[in-house]
Amino acid sequence: MKISQRAQNILPSLTLSITARAKEMKKQGKDVVSFGAGEPDFDTMANIKEAAKKAIDEGFTKYTATSGIIELKEAIVKKFYQDNNLKYSPSQIIISNGAKQALFNIIASIIDKDDEVIIPIPYWVSYVEIVKLCQGKPVFLKTNNFKIIASDLEKTINKKTKLLILNSPNNPTGVVYDEKELKEIAKICVKHNIAVISDEIYEKLIYGKKHISIASFGKEIYKLTIIINGFSKTYAMTGWRLGYAAGPEKIIKSASKIQDHTTSNPCSIGQKAALEALTGPQDHIPKMIFEYKRRRDFMVDSLNKIEGVYASRPDGAFYVFADISKLYNKEINNSFKFCEKLLEDAYVASIPGSAFGDDKYIRLSFATSMDNIKRGLERFSKFCQKLI
Repeated sequence: MKISQRAQNILPSLTLSITARAKEMKKQGKDVVSFGAGEPDFDTMANIKEAAKKAIDEGFTKYTATSGIIELKEAIVKKFYQDNNLKYSPSQIIISNGAKQALFNIIASIIDKDDEVIIPIPYWVSYVEIVKLCQGKPVFLKTNNFKIIASDLEKTINKKTKLLILNSPNNPTGVVYDEKELKEIAKICVKHNIAVISDEIYEKLIYGKKHISIASFGKEIYKLTIIINGFSKTYAMTGWRLGYAAGPEKIIKSASKIQDHTTSNPCSIGQKAALEALTGPQDHIPKMIFEYKRRRDFMVDSLNKIEGVYASRPDGAFYVFADISKLYNKEINNSFKFCEKLLEDAYVASIPGSAFGDDKYIRLSFATSMDNIKRGLERFSKFCQKLI
């Protein structure tokens, strides 16, 4: 049986494949330190778990509306107003099986064959493949210090341009756009009538800066923006698979139709857990931020002590994007080979920058314990010294 051209054009996720390889090595008894997965090492909070248990005990185990229960939508509407100064109605919200499904549904709702989608480099791995699945054309935009320059963005736009994907705080770099930068981007998108998907999944994980949504700069950009968010990062709920999107009602209705015929509703029990996550105590968030910041600083400072390695200090998320290109040689001449050799020889898992569109770098997650970070970086340092 022949595989479809659509499926053949899609590349597997390097982040997931390397993480799976690291887990397999651990099962074999090898002491692997993983800096690979974008997953909090904190446990889901007890009150969220109890809400899920209660939902089961009360028999809340049936289908819900495809786009999610009204109580959760209303809680999300309230969150947007309180946190982002944005006014939405429940009809402008869709809840999906993870932010990735929400992202897919929205792109599928906007993009037709050969429509161009601007994706700044470096980018999260799935943006490109989702656009390709929807038969769109990814157009890559080089950044300056990992951020979009507004004039460069405008030069990239043409008659086929339909969408810009913006991610702040950013995966893999951790950069956070400030108000001035976002206003300049918004002005250009409004001028050329370009839709914006604003991926804000790391919104709460910021160190010393403030998160601002591009949709908050007036009615015109608000009407062009679809926000993607979820519960996996802030509430340590990666396995629960709950995400959401907010935007123009016609786009959300279209996304809901797509979800009708793919998965139907997100898990009913998970939705009750997500409702508790949003409406329950939030005191775990500053504790997480404090701990992540401590780990970030240790990792960045340690990496910059290694000859041939440079890492900028991220303002958000929980990744360090480190330049290791000065360590390349005849045998290890790209980021994938570097990560492959690092895992084989030093039992340290990391993600090659090529997965994010920049082969000079690797991504290291500090969403793991300080003990793991210290052990992993000690091995990483010894590995790098052998390459000099």
